[in-house]
Amino acid sequence: MIDPPAVQTTISHHLLLCATPTKEKCCDPTTGIATWNELKRVIRELGLEKTNRPEGIVLRSKVDCLRICERGPVLVVWPDGIWYTDVTADKVEPIVQQHIVQQKPIRQWIYKMTPFRTMSSADE
Repeated sequence: MIDPPAVQTTISHHLLLCATPTKEKCCDPTTGIATWNELKRVIRELGLEKTNRPEGIVLRSKVDCLRICERGPVLVVWPDGIWYTDVTADKVEPIVQQHIVQQKPIRQWIYKMTPFRTMSSADE
């Protein structure tokens, strides 16, 4: 029996949150987990995880370290390559609403930008 082709879901964004540092250099673990829980809540309540969302789903991953010490929690938004630092629970909803939903990053909260390099025809 041949399996049917897998349904491809479009991904709008992938949010990486450094929220559970093992060495407590990035942020206080209590602050990190509160920020993570808020990120999960906001994404769920805004319906950003729905596979039928026209813009694509928003993925989220809790990570241990994004190599920026003492500025956490740190949130990286891909594919935009935008890094937000000092992202506490109270900043999560504005970031998701403005950056993800309205596609307007919050410039005053951006730490750095590292966008993906696109492949040119010469790279193929």
